[in-house]
Amino acid sequence: MLAETEPRTTVSFYKYFSIADPTAFRNQLYQTFYDLKVFGRIYVAAEGINGQVSVPASNYEAFKNALYAAAPELNGIRMNIAVDDDGKSFWVLRLKVRPKIVADGIDDPSFDPAKTGAYLKAKEYNELSEKPDTIIVDMRNHYEYEVGHFERAIEIPSDTFRDQLPMAVDMLKDKKDQNIIMYCTGGIRCEKASAYMLHNGFKNVFHVEGGIIEYARKAKEEQLPIKFKGKNFVFDERLGERITDDVLAECHICGTPCDTHTNCMNDGCHLLFIQCPDCAVKYEGCCSEACMEEKNLPEDQQRERRAGRENGMMIFNKSKEHPLRKHRTEWKKQQNEEAQ
Repeated sequence: MLAETEPRTTVSFYKYFSIADPTAFRNQLYQTFYDLKVFGRIYVAAEGINGQVSVPASNYEAFKNALYAAAPELNGIRMNIAVDDDGKSFWVLRLKVRPKIVADGIDDPSFDPAKTGAYLKAKEYNELSEKPDTIIVDMRNHYEYEVGHFERAIEIPSDTFRDQLPMAVDMLKDKKDQNIIMYCTGGIRCEKASAYMLHNGFKNVFHVEGGIIEYARKAKEEQLPIKFKGKNFVFDERLGERITDDVLAECHICGTPCDTHTNCMNDGCHLLFIQCPDCAVKYEGCCSEACMEEKNLPEDQQRERRAGRENGMMIFNKSKEHPLRKHRTEWKKQQNEEAQ
């Protein structure tokens, strides 16, 4: 991948539609995409498809045509092309069958994910978001919201989408007649969330077409004011694409303004966290002195320490309750008290 000289395009897409045989559908797509040297992560379920991929520039049209031809419902499906892209976003092709393309925890048979809120294009979003009684809801995780979000957007403070859905209903239960705009990275979560809000009696529900990715691309094309500030977190090797120069977050270790996500270099941790360049050097890419110490142990001693915890909560932990984040919150509170 690193040796490739041909440019690649990173693109995401999704579609809710009924797939009778997800496994057969998956197998058909895999062979076609493999031959086109497509890398990425694609989930197929009875409710539809969700993918983020990297495609060689010379194969992009063939890739689109193959996807369009895979099912009538996919003909002309919207492609969200990455805003800040070096093409090195994925390294292999993973195409998996899942129970759902987005784990939502909904078991109500009367819920119809196809009955969604109204789409908002970039210009429409800007106009509606400026109305003082409009509520803007971020349907992403806390670590995504932390590095970038729309102006005035509220965070639904949960670690998972399945928990966010009922929490959003509860938080906004007294706002059922107000305009509510929902958004996410590429549109797949906020589209289902808008349907869930309508299902629960909300009247005026909207969602950003194509999510942050499509909004940013269209706003720049049409020279509109960009209401999203900071970075858009993405689930590939880049871990983020810059939308504006605003830095909204801080290093989780020292508090320096920073919005660079990384995974702890200790194989027994791999915590996703924000780290500034100075702390990256000081802690050798680790999230703490303890992890740096463990990383530098002989391999056999590292394995002994990791025994019994390799599949535990420390591996790729993204929870708001992680000790590092709790320590950072307490440290920041102390700094603010001392400043006063």
